[in-house]
Amino acid sequence: MVLGLQWGDEGKGKIVDVLTPGYDIIARFQGGPNAGHSLHMGKESYVLHTIPSGIFRPEAVNVIGNGVVIDPATFAREVEELEKVVPQIASKILISKKAHLILPTHRILDAAQEASKGADKIGSTLKGIGPTYTDKTSRGGMRVGDLLSDDFAGRYNTIKTRHLAQAGQYAGDFDLAQLELEFFDGVQVMRRFTLIDSEQYLNDALVEGRSALAEGAQGTMLDIDFGTYPFVTSSNTVCAGACTGLGVAPAAIGAVKGIFKAYCTRVGNGPFPTELEDGDGEAMRKVGREFGATTGRARRCGWLDMVALRYAVMVNGVTELIMMKADVLSGFDTIRVCTGYSVGGQTVTSFPYEFTADMKPVYRDFRGWRREIGDVRSYDELPAELKEYIEYIEKECGAPVGIVSVGPDRDQTIVRR
Repeated sequence: MVLGLQWGDEGKGKIVDVLTPGYDIIARFQGGPNAGHSLHMGKESYVLHTIPSGIFRPEAVNVIGNGVVIDPATFAREVEELEKVVPQIASKILISKKAHLILPTHRILDAAQEASKGADKIGSTLKGIGPTYTDKTSRGGMRVGDLLSDDFAGRYNTIKTRHLAQAGQYAGDFDLAQLELEFFDGVQVMRRFTLIDSEQYLNDALVEGRSALAEGAQGTMLDIDFGTYPFVTSSNTVCAGACTGLGVAPAAIGAVKGIFKAYCTRVGNGPFPTELEDGDGEAMRKVGREFGATTGRARRCGWLDMVALRYAVMVNGVTELIMMKADVLSGFDTIRVCTGYSVGGQTVTSFPYEFTADMKPVYRDFRGWRREIGDVRSYDELPAELKEYIEYIEKECGAPVGIVSVGPDRDQTIVRR
């Protein structure tokens, strides 16, 4: 398992790409095109929205699991871009028949629902993710396996009619004809790929002794059950979500690798106790290039929240931590870590049911490392101050930091043996 421990954008794409040579199968288990996994290889950069991050490794099979929601139009654009560098891409991707389809009218519903919230907007990416999962749980959605049906268009039109009635006046804000054109073109692209019963495929592979790496999207703090509700995504982003999102038993899960940034970021609305709305926050955003890979929105930045990180480690059963973007903090004299929340004269050190306006972070300060580390390739060569910071995190979380990323490229990755 590789998953995010914060509010997403931790760098999962890079790490999956780095780890892929050790695995036969890379399997995405939840989320949709609201996710953006960025990979940097030399002068080239790619953003993956639906396709697993093992796609650039020729030996890996990439599985899109049943827990994923797929927009055929977005998928087709992604395939078109990747085909330039990944020959025979259709032979490298398998798609679960049980994955649900994002329809054009799901995007219209998403916009209508977000607009109706007024000042209480969630900060949706407006990709249709929430309405698609809603249709899934209310048993009114379309699945990838429906692509094989002779009555695909009929099923689509039935759902379309229902959605337009629900969207009401907001439907007029969209060019539905254009959205449908892109959707049905994407459907034709998807029909080029092999559609599978992914749960059977994956379990057979494990019995045969093949190895699989499950790739999560978003992060633990966005989990529909355990995140900062209601400012969360629509799926289970935690480790247990891989069981339902891929159809594998809990006993099949081995190592759980949890990814976190050396600081915190968040896109969209919702509580963020350590957010910095000052020069330090702006420096993190500028140096870390903290802009959403999918939306382009500027990310909110702040110090590491140890309360939230410990909680994420607990909920996921993390066995190994992976620290990203340690290089971004190289310019700070002092590094701060939130160790609790002060409220009503008391300090809370466990993750709360909800965040209130009077909750303030309690900080512990660490010495910063005033030197660039992008060229460092071994753990021993890292600054003593950074190693002290890492050792504190390991002690607090009860899990080792096995990888430290010191830059965006593949080779800027320190693996501790």
